[in-house]
Amino acid sequence: MSLAIISPGKNPDVWIEEFKSLAPDLSIEVYPEITEPEQVEYAFLWQHPEGILSDFPNLKMISSMGAGVDHILRDKTIPESIPIVRIVDEKLTWSMTNYVVMAVLNFHRQTPRYQINQTRKVWDMSAPELDVTIGVMGVGALGKDVLEKLDFMGFPVAGFGFSEKKDFPFPYYSKDQLGDFLKKVNVLVCLLPLTPETENILNKDLFAQCNPNTYLINVARGKHLVDDDLLEAIENGQISGAALDVYREEPLPERHPFWENWKIAMTPHIASVTNPQAAAPQVIENINRLESNRELKNVVNRSRGY
Repeated sequence: MSLAIISPGKNPDVWIEEFKSLAPDLSIEVYPEITEPEQVEYAFLWQHPEGILSDFPNLKMISSMGAGVDHILRDKTIPESIPIVRIVDEKLTWSMTNYVVMAVLNFHRQTPRYQINQTRKVWDMSAPELDVTIGVMGVGALGKDVLEKLDFMGFPVAGFGFSEKKDFPFPYYSKDQLGDFLKKVNVLVCLLPLTPETENILNKDLFAQCNPNTYLINVARGKHLVDDDLLEAIENGQISGAALDVYREEPLPERHPFWENWKIAMTPHIASVTNPQAAAPQVIENINRLESNRELKNVVNRSRGY
């Protein structure tokens, strides 16, 4: 029995250390140097090469290295019989909420404008705050926490999702009410899971329904956003700017026009990073649960995409 860590481009040493501290007898192999694929019963993944899991004939469980699982679900070679689990970590929520709050406040207090003014030695005290109403697309654990924190700070908020919700504590708009939701807000936060239904959702049609000068914050997945449509919407004033932490291609190529657009604030996918000390015990617990025929925790619903 062994656990295969497959995360090209990521240093697995901290994960190996954590797994070994929790389960000293667990054999661990790291891609691409997996010497005994027939012994692999558990896979721990981030951006694995599509089809690679077919090399493991005795695979019993797949775990994502983080909360997102779209990188696993896009691999259609994975048998339906193999359960997929994800990481749930309060620290992930805490970090993500802090990032979104930071991005909202930077727009609300016009930090980019003052940074530009500083380079130009311009002293402009006019209109130091913008009135904002924040709309969060995706109201799972992360989105709901963002709504709660911003509401506590006194900002008007609203949520949007693809399912009906009863007794939601904030104004809520479902799939058929997307236009009404967009007209309600002028800061748009994307925290949707990436599914076939949500891929490319941040496009020119959606931007056309937004209030003029709406500000976009995307901390979900790069494939939610159609890059050229955002640039066009910024150019015509429909979108005033954006804070982006995720991209269709990562690292973002040097030739990409986002680098040169001062209305786009960029960070390199660091809004919320998995903490091995919190995540490794969840993986080991699920291994133990599977070995003792108990129900797994945080199992992914493949049809829903999360």
